[in-house]
Amino acid sequence: MMKRLALSAFLGLSAVIRAHAEPVNFVTEEYPPFSYREERVLKGTSVEQVEKLMAAAGIDYTMEMLPWARAYSLAQSQPMTCVFSTAHTAKRDPLFKWVEPLLMDRNILIAKAGAGVAPKDLEDAKRYTIGTQREDYTDTILREKGFTKLDVTSDFNATFRKLLNGRIDMMPISELYFRQLKSEQPLEQVLVLSSQPMAIACQKEFPDDLLARMQAALNALIADGTQKAIFAKYKLEGGN
Repeated sequence: MMKRLALSAFLGLSAVIRAHAEPVNFVTEEYPPFSYREERVLKGTSVEQVEKLMAAAGIDYTMEMLPWARAYSLAQSQPMTCVFSTAHTAKRDPLFKWVEPLLMDRNILIAKAGAGVAPKDLEDAKRYTIGTQREDYTDTILREKGFTKLDVTSDFNATFRKLLNGRIDMMPISELYFRQLKSEQPLEQVLVLSSQPMAIACQKEFPDDLLARMQAALNALIADGTQKAIFAKYKLEGGN
């Protein structure tokens, strides 16, 4: 009997060790300046934070860029998988384990400058066609607020091209990114859609001890000014 108990305990411990020996699989999307690819190298404010916090926590990891819907689905279904940067909303809260904040941000509706898109408020904005991405939190927020004229694509860049080409009237975007982008593209802010922390969202069975180490490492990046320096590097002043 004692041998069987000892064997069970050993097998349980071995499973924990094997699980912890597996790298954390990070998935993200093309959404500059938070995450993007430059000559096969992943860069961005959120990418750099993840790289630094994982190095500080001493945890092995991989990182891959995918269409948002695919990345989001994997983080819900695959063990040891986390997706970023993910808006931490009330609806999403029970779906993941969270490490945050990579930044605090507002999401705004923008239009092409000179397009004559000028709703008085969010209710009035419902008469316009709004572009967003499949499984993006803005898709959920728009639907919850009663928007029905939605044009849904697979990724941010596809939606953005439609806006510039006049195929949609407005789209939601990070206010921080908009501050940078408006100097490069003919864009204008229309309305505030929502405000939320952006986070790392990990699959529900993700080990709590690893999660705690990741959160402690992120807290340290914030406390010592590293996070702020990363924002400044990408010209995102006032990120948090």
